[in-house]
Amino acid sequence: MKKNIIAIYIAAATIALTSCEGKVDTPDATGVFEATEVTISAKVAGEITTLTFEEGDTVSSGQTIGTIDATQLKLKKEQLTYSRASTRGNILDIEQQVAAMQQQKANLTAELNRFEGLLSEGAASQKQVDDLRYQIEVTQKQIEGARSKMRGSNESLTNQGEGIGAQIALIESQIADSEIKVPRCGTVIDKYAEAGEYAAPGRPIARIADLKNMTLRAYVCASQYNTLTLGQSVKVKIDGRDEPYNGRITWIAQRAEFTPKTIQTKDERANLVYAIKISIANDGMIKIGMYGDCYFD
Repeated sequence: MKKNIIAIYIAAATIALTSCEGKVDTPDATGVFEATEVTISAKVAGEITTLTFEEGDTVSSGQTIGTIDATQLKLKKEQLTYSRASTRGNILDIEQQVAAMQQQKANLTAELNRFEGLLSEGAASQKQVDDLRYQIEVTQKQIEGARSKMRGSNESLTNQGEGIGAQIALIESQIADSEIKVPRCGTVIDKYAEAGEYAAPGRPIARIADLKNMTLRAYVCASQYNTLTLGQSVKVKIDGRDEPYNGRITWIAQRAEFTPKTIQTKDERANLVYAIKISIANDGMIKIGMYGDCYFD
């Protein structure tokens, strides 16, 4: 009898231990690792003259990794620069242009003053004085007309110069875009072009990924979903590494979706799950597409 009781206790202890071990080893969720990826594309058309990177290279934000031939753009900028200078050279100095008429008006005014003096002494006629006044008025109107005409011409030339300046700014922007720059730090994971090939706007040159900060996209059921919060700490394990990674939940889906895996039965298709993202610092062992196991407790 004692042997039977002891055997029962041993069996119960074994079952409990097995159950606990199963709970620890069974992940709460499983997902696939992703990385933030950026495709670097050509911004201008032309022959690729240099590419200074290879797949696997680490690049930094703002780094120039290649150039596209910008000879035609530079020649066009030079032509527009000469055109703008010529346009500016045609702008008139209005006061200098009307200086002769201003002097003529001053001479007529002095003559009028003299004849008004003579008129008071009876040595000149009223008609002579009136004629001089009329000539002064005509000269003043000529001056105003010339100024108005030259102001209009200068305004047109100024607008033309500004238009050329805008074209030059556009060309300078395109010349700057002929340098292929990296928008953010990362590692080159794909190279799509080689030096000597022709680049067109939007054509991919390379693809980079931030492999230092990985994201595990996993899926949880409704009962788990109700217990998760943003910023929550998560343990993540991968094959080939004994120690788990420390992760943090950075995103939780607001809507459920069908289980994203190969569906075997209609019942499995009916299972709704919620996507979550877990941010993890990579020590170099985590690769894009690798599976990871999550432990929430």
